[in-house]
Formats: sequence, C-alpha cells, structure tokens
Amino acid sequence: MATNIKDKIAKLLALAESPNENEAKAALLKARELMAEHKLRPEEVVKADKVKVIREALDITCTAMTNPWAVSLSAIIAEHYCCRAYRTRAAGRKTNRIGLVGLEEDFEIAKRIFLYAYDCVMASIKANIKRDPEDLPGTYREKCNAYGWGFTRGVKQAFQEQEEQHQEWGLVMVVPKAVDDSMVDMGKRTSFGKERVGGWRDAYRAMGYQDGKRFDPASRLAGGTERAAIGG
Repeated sequence: MATNIKDKIAKLLALAESPNENEAKAALLKARELMAEHKLRPEEVVKADKVKVIREALDITCTAMTNPWAVSLSAIIAEHYCCRAYRTRAAGRKTNRIGLVGLEEDFEIAKRIFLYAYDCVMASIKANIKRDPEDLPGTYREKCNAYGWGFTRGVKQAFQEQEEQHQEWGLVMVVPKAVDDSMVDMGKRTSFGKERVGGWRDAYRAMGYQDGKRFDPASRLAGGTERAAIGG
C-alpha cells in the first residue's frame, strides 16, 4: 500500500476534527471511503495513540417494562453512526443503563443524536399521551411504550430510506474493528426482545412511527440536551 494513501487518509481524519461541522463530516466520510477501498482500518492509518475508543454508560435508564424501546433506539442510532450500544446493570437490579462505544469522533455524534432522540420521545409522550383515571393499572405505561416503539421503528425506516438513496454510504458507515474488539470483554449483546404495543395502534403507528420518520438529527447536532422524564 502506497504511503501517500495512508498519509492522505491521516490528513482527512485530522480535518475531521474541524469545528466546521460540514467540513468535518465530509472529511470523515472521504477518509472512510478510502479506508474501505484499500481495506485499511483506522489503527493502520494513524498511530495507535490516536485511535481512541470511548465506552460510556449514559444517564438513560430503562427496564423490561419501562421504556424498553430505548435499548433498540440506542442500537439503531449507534450503528448508523459507526458505534455500538450496550446496556449494563448492577447484580440483582432490574434497572439498566444504556451505553455507547465508538471511536472518539463518532462517539460524540452518536451520543448527541441518541440523547436528542430519547428526549424527543419523552417530550412527545408528556405532551400527547394522556392518563385516563378509568384505565387499568399499567395502561399509561403501555401507551407510552407503544409510542416509543413506534418512534424507534420510524427512525429505523428513515435511516433505511437514506441508505437506499445513498448506497455509497455502505462503504463508509461501518463500525470500525477497533470498536468491536474493545467489546470482547462484555459478552453477548442482548435486547429486550420484540415490540409489544398491545392495542395502542394509534400511539404506535399514527403518532410514534410518523414522528420517528420525521426525526431530524441535524437540528440538534450542535447543541446540548435537556433530560425529560415521565411517571411510571
């Protein structure tokens, strides 16, 4: 492999740290395109101390009954931005914390977008899902989860449509080997299973799914996020 190719990729990766978001993204995509073309991994292009994998448990919790959709949402968004998602919990506890793993430049983007997406779901739930005093116990939670599952499915569909329109992304939007290698100590990745929306099809299809398809990560890339919460 000619040294000048590696040098060019290294320069593009350096440019990807630019504060100009459009310039940084273009440089990163071009760098990954060249790496895919020449079958190079990031650690083969830059010095080992420049390849930094970040693993962080976020301030987002869920259980198999409360907000289980958050696990799938994190996995979908993480992979789309070249990262991996995981969940962790203390022994004997039912509450899970969601985390992300990725190269430093990818991790920050994936983290911001996931937190923003999660906040969008929670804010919409608070605004649009109403408690009915005549509902059976647990009904409100079921409605909220139906909306969350619908939003998650909508985001996944939107990403798939983007990838179909830009098939060249398949060469560059891949999870780096260094990320997967860093997770070997974490065992098999698990999930909370399939969507369960009960009879709340309106919350799932008419509300959550449509909102997920309209989700626009770019509208919040440059900003922070505010935590939102709902009652169980």
